[in-house]
Amino acid sequence: MQLLITLIPLIGPLVAVIAIVWISSLNWRLAVKVVFFLVIFEGVLRKWVLPQASEMIYFFKDIVLLGAYLRYYLGSELKYPFKISGITIALFMAMIWCTFQAFNPSLGSVIIGFFGLKAYFFYIPLIWMLPALFQSQEELYQFLRNYLLFTIPVCFLAVAQFFSPPSSPINIYAGGHEANAGFNGFNAVRVTGTFSYISGYTVYLSACFSLLIPLLTLKQPRLWRLLTLVEAFLVAGTSFMTGARGLLLFEILFVVGYVCILSFTQPTTAKRSAKQLVLPVILISATLPQFFSKAIEAFSYRAANSSDSKNFLERALSAFAEPTQAMQFKGFDGYGTGATHQAVPALRKIFNLPFGETLPPSEGEMGRVVLETGPLGFLFWYALRLILIFNLWQVFWKLKSPFLRQLALVAFLFQIINITGQLIFNHTFAVYYWFFSSFIFLLPELESRQLSSYQQYVYTTYFPSSPN
Repeated sequence: MQLLITLIPLIGPLVAVIAIVWISSLNWRLAVKVVFFLVIFEGVLRKWVLPQASEMIYFFKDIVLLGAYLRYYLGSELKYPFKISGITIALFMAMIWCTFQAFNPSLGSVIIGFFGLKAYFFYIPLIWMLPALFQSQEELYQFLRNYLLFTIPVCFLAVAQFFSPPSSPINIYAGGHEANAGFNGFNAVRVTGTFSYISGYTVYLSACFSLLIPLLTLKQPRLWRLLTLVEAFLVAGTSFMTGARGLLLFEILFVVGYVCILSFTQPTTAKRSAKQLVLPVILISATLPQFFSKAIEAFSYRAANSSDSKNFLERALSAFAEPTQAMQFKGFDGYGTGATHQAVPALRKIFNLPFGETLPPSEGEMGRVVLETGPLGFLFWYALRLILIFNLWQVFWKLKSPFLRQLALVAFLFQIINITGQLIFNHTFAVYYWFFSSFIFLLPELESRQLSSYQQYVYTTYFPSSPN
């Protein structure tokens, strides 16, 4: 009887989950695309629409994606071939070890371990779905073009947040909590846009910035070229409003890496791209100080006077030393998959779970992976990430289409610059990371289809079927 009373409150949410999974399974392609838009607007629900259900909404896009997974992987539709490769071997080893660590008694409950597995692996199936999601290069371009349109309202909201007082209703975090991160000496908050927290917005800006660079070099209709220029202007401007030095460092490294790699590997394309980029760069550089002078000043002041400004680079590089430091606490063991995840306290509260072992402090993801899964788990996980980077570099070299090749370079730079990024503990970054990882399979497939279509066109043009 007591068990029944405990389960009654869960009936409603369970029915809702089943309904969402069923609806999303009706059209898995649409469901996957909806997930990418939910990434942008999830924070709107968590901050302003249903702040009291913030923790439940956190899982909404995952439930939608689950329905898409079930339809795609269990349906009869022809699927992208799953081949044995370095990626699949490293992934298999990482999954085995993390599953073993999910049952680590230090967690206090296996539910925490299962949640940890979700944080590590839930978005990985996307990389085999994307080749079936986009049927042509043109379709991929249209999706990216339309998706980047949303930077305009999102960035305008960020501008409004920056110029509004910290107590304004638009300056809150998930759950309705007042934003507490600001610029010292300036009556302004560090903006979040439509996202729940600053970290989500900075990831979004870095992903959009990466995709805008090749689009700026692409020959587009005049209207779309103008919109792309506006999007790049707003992304660059609101980057200062986040106060995130790592974001500005990412953008600088990305542009330098993009130009240098293209110049050394594809001089002709680099020269053409440079010509296309000159005017946008001049316009953005000239107008940014006019429209975002306060944001630039606030960012500069924070970068120069923040308590950790003098050792920012040292702190950024310390991520590579964290695994060694974390290893001293448990040796070759860990505290269990998911042990350090920020959502664990809420899970323990919701399900009344027992507490596990007390964890030592660790900020960066590299150290937290060691704490959770031990050195062996760290080895498997980062071997997978390095193999993905290597494969993206190979794809970049093999592709012939200029646009697809630049997209492969975008994915390569996004991943290598973010090698220490919060892939496991930032679900926004995870969605974009595995989207870019899918380019390993998607881009060669699109080029192959384009070539086949061209060959078929040539054949039917010069060798028409004889009349009956």
